[in-house]
Amino acid sequence: QVQLVESGGGLVEAGGSLRLSCVASGRIIYVSAMAWYRQSPGEQREWVAQATSAGRIEYADFVKGRFTISGVSANSTNYLQMNNLKPEDTAVYYCNARIYPAGGDDFRDYWGQGTQVTVSS
Repeated sequence: QVQLVESGGGLVEAGGSLRLSCVASGRIIYVSAMAWYRQSPGEQREWVAQATSAGRIEYADFVKGRFTISGVSANSTNYLQMNNLKPEDTAVYYCNARIYPAGGDDFRDYWGQGTQVTVSS
């Protein structure tokens, strides 16, 4: 069984920083990509950033220059460094990973339980 666990959320003032962590554990053969999404109350879940095992990194326009995602590491851990946070960044942040699990026959998408980020003005 594969699990993703996020941590690092919290309450911060506007202009502050937080670093989110995501750890994938379980019977993992290969991680091809790790990404972050977020969802605010009443809104659709939206993509924030992604890193692939090939070294490709992409960001949503609204976080470019403020957020930094780490690469896909051998220990299946990913970080999202969030700087210059704004009140509109308030959301539950979810980690997503595309993983080939042991005993599986294809890649699957896995999700963490989410971590709350609240930015006060």
